[in-house]
Amino acid sequence: MTDERLAEFALGRGQRVREPDVPLIVLVGGATGTGKSTVTTEVAHRLGITRVSSTDFVRQTMRAFFAKDFMPSIHYSSFEAGSGVTIPDDEQTDPNLLGFLDQTRNVLVGVRAVLERALEEGYSMALEGVHVVPGLLPSSLGEAIVCQCLLAIDDEEEHASHFWIRDLTSGGVRPVEKYLAALPKIRRIQDYLVECAGKEGIPVVQNSRMEEAIDSVIELVLAKLEDARALT
Repeated sequence: MTDERLAEFALGRGQRVREPDVPLIVLVGGATGTGKSTVTTEVAHRLGITRVSSTDFVRQTMRAFFAKDFMPSIHYSSFEAGSGVTIPDDEQTDPNLLGFLDQTRNVLVGVRAVLERALEEGYSMALEGVHVVPGLLPSSLGEAIVCQCLLAIDDEEEHASHFWIRDLTSGGVRPVEKYLAALPKIRRIQDYLVECAGKEGIPVVQNSRMEEAIDSVIELVLAKLEDARALT
């Protein structure tokens, strides 16, 4: 894009981004390590959206209120949530995927509350997280303009390289060894999310190059804004 594309929009049609008539809700999903936080933060910055949150922040908040015995799945990482669910011996189900879905259903209760607050107060926001599962959040939210997409990384080695970067930038808080060991589980969740996106018609943005991914998400948002403008 393209600063030119964004600048053109801001000059004439971009009032809906900076001072929208209705809230603009940008939802970015994706498995662990696909760059959701970086892409979403930069997209929000370029579009003038000042409120950015994550579903993992919602999960961490819920952990403070709901004990592990009461809601076990939220006390694990998304790719480890299988440890928080009980699966009948006769059920042939991927425990990690089942745990992830249980965690997602719980977290989305809090996410919906966050989105309802944005609608009530009339502000725009960007929300990212692995729990932004296509089909599990409504495609329309009142009068808000909603743009949802999914980030993915097809190449496994490239996906793994993102964890080395996370390790360096977090000062070891996010140890690379943990994520590399869990990569098969993370990739299984990504496969599931991509499958859901295909069924629901949600765009999948490949994040092999960060700047291109940012541009692609912004283009999706601008297209939504233009569609909304055409209806008014």
